[in-house]
Formats: sequence, C-alpha cells, structure tokens
Amino acid sequence: MIINFILNGEDVIFRGEAGVRLIDILRESFGLFGAKPGCLSGQCGACSVIFNGHVSPACLIPAFKIKGCEIITIEGFSQTIEYQEIMTGFAEVHLGNCGYCEAGKILCTETLLEKNYKPTNEEILMGFSGIKCRCTNAVRLIKAVNIIADMRRRRLNGRTA
Repeated sequence: MIINFILNGEDVIFRGEAGVRLIDILRESFGLFGAKPGCLSGQCGACSVIFNGHVSPACLIPAFKIKGCEIITIEGFSQTIEYQEIMTGFAEVHLGNCGYCEAGKILCTETLLEKNYKPTNEEILMGFSGIKCRCTNAVRLIKAVNIIADMRRRRLNGRTA
C-alpha cells in the first residue's frame, strides 16, 4: 500500500502494510525516535505525536488511517518558537523530565495552549491525562504551563492579558 501524508510539514510517502503502526513507521521508515514504544496500548503517552491537531498515541494509529493526515513529531515541533517557550517554562520551574514522557508533555502543552491561552488548573491537568509518568509533579506542571501561557500571550498580543 502507498500512503501519502504530511510529516513535520513535508509531504511524504510510506510504502508498506496497511496495519503497520505509526510508531513503527516513524522509527523504522523515517528514523524519528522521539516517540517511544512504551506500553503499545495507548496508555502511557510515550509515543505521543500531534495527529491532525490532537495529541495521539502513535502506537494505536494504523498506517491506513494516516493517509492525507498531518503528523507532527517532537523532532518537527522542536524547530519552532513554541517549543523554545515550552522548554523555557519547564526549566524555569525545574520540571523534571525523565526522557520517557518528555515528548508527550511538550506536545500536550502545545495542543492545550494552541486552543486555550488561559487554561484553568483543571484544564491543564486534564490536558495531560494521557501522560503516565512518575516524574511529573502536578504543581510544577501547572506552574510551568501558566508561565508558558503568559509568554505566549505576551509574544502574540504584546501584553499579558
């Protein structure tokens, strides 16, 4: 099967079986290792990617579902100013990242703030509900997202509204 899709802003083609998982396509066909095969059941968030604007577990997406879709991996997202803001916010509150869940936390932050520049604490925690990692301190996570949201509002609006 030949499958065309957009990967990190580029039109790409995958040639292979329709049931191959996206996590395997990213790693084996495109050499993108930021999404990690954790639980392989969609529960941990280690294989998170942005799939058509939503954080999704790449281990649950079969190849036939990616046709014509847009996929952003942590490698692609790391080239953006938004990534730099997120990393700055995480560092400011010393939000530890074990490496296992880092991509998922970064991509969840992006999709949350893309939709809502002023999330409540509950919305922040709900936005990260798909990331299962013990290194995440909820208080620091909330503080980091609020700092990042403020940076983004200032950058986009020129004020802290």
